[in-house]
Amino acid sequence: MPISFDKALGNLPGNLALYGQRSSLLASNLANADTPGFKARDIDFRKVLAKAGGDQLSLKTTQGAHLGGASTAISGAARLYRVPMQPSVDGNTVDTQVETAEFTRNSIQYQSTLTFLNGKFRSLKLAIKGE
Repeated sequence: MPISFDKALGNLPGNLALYGQRSSLLASNLANADTPGFKARDIDFRKVLAKAGGDQLSLKTTQGAHLGGASTAISGAARLYRVPMQPSVDGNTVDTQVETAEFTRNSIQYQSTLTFLNGKFRSLKLAIKGE
C-alpha cells in the first residue's frame, strides 16, 4: 500500500511556509521602524487557515508532466496594513514593541511547527523501516 506523504504530513508544511513568509514581513516592519511614511504590514494567519478549511489546497497543473500536491496557501495570504495604536507625525505605523512581540510569537510558532514536522518524519521513517 503506497504512503501518501501529503496525508501523513497534513498542513504542517504549508503552515511552516506561511510562518516563514510572516517572519519576513515582520522583519521588514522592524527594519523600517524609522522610515517616514512606512506602513507596517502583517498576515492574518487565522483567516488563511479558515479559507483553506483546514484542508490542503491542490496545486494547479498546466501540463501532464506536472505533479499534483498540496499548496502552502500562501497565495491566499493577504498582506494587511497594521492599524497603529498611536499615530506618528511622519506617517510611520511601525510600533517596535508590537512588532517585536509578534515576531517573537511567530518564531515560537515556527519552531513548534518544525518540531511537529520533524516528529512526523521520524514516525514515517520508523514505519518505513518496519520497526
